[in-house]
Amino acid sequence: MTAGRGIIHSEMPAGEGVHKGLQLWINLSSQYKMIEPRYQELLSKDIPSAEEDGVEVRVIAGESMGVQSPVYTRTPAMYLDFSLRPSTQVHQHIPESWNAFAYVIEGEGVFGYQNNSPIPPNHMAVLGPGNGLSVWNRSSKPLRFVLIAGQPLNEPVVQYGPFVMNTQAEIDQTIEDYHYSKNGFEMAKHWRSH
Repeated sequence: MTAGRGIIHSEMPAGEGVHKGLQLWINLSSQYKMIEPRYQELLSKDIPSAEEDGVEVRVIAGESMGVQSPVYTRTPAMYLDFSLRPSTQVHQHIPESWNAFAYVIEGEGVFGYQNNSPIPPNHMAVLGPGNGLSVWNRSSKPLRFVLIAGQPLNEPVVQYGPFVMNTQAEIDQTIEDYHYSKNGFEMAKHWRSH
């Protein structure tokens, strides 16, 4: 979803049982803050994937192993869901100027250099400068992690509640627009989640 100049929404898991999920918010450049909102739906079954030498990747955004996601991100980004069988490794290219991190969902992996300590589940590795990431699964259990990277905007960020702009004056205007149901929030007054 691209919020642009205003979108009201609710996100709730559907179906029975326990749900696990990761949600990523990517800031828009100041030149795109007021564009029309946009929504892209990508069902789990439609996420492109590739597998090679015991490594599987689901390409939610960006590209990996020659597979490109159909998801368009206005701010260039990658969101890759990797699964590594025991005793496997992977190297993923990341544009050198991008910021990146990896978040371990299941298992434990060695990130960056072979002599680094393994990173356990529910922990994150913030990556330093470079043009990629190497990961090793040296354990006897599968490793699953997401690799998320994006082009930095190098712009100020001012946030209030769900609103993210570049200046306090823009935040004040956005709150006023929301309160008076204008400039993208025309339906806000009567909107209800289903």
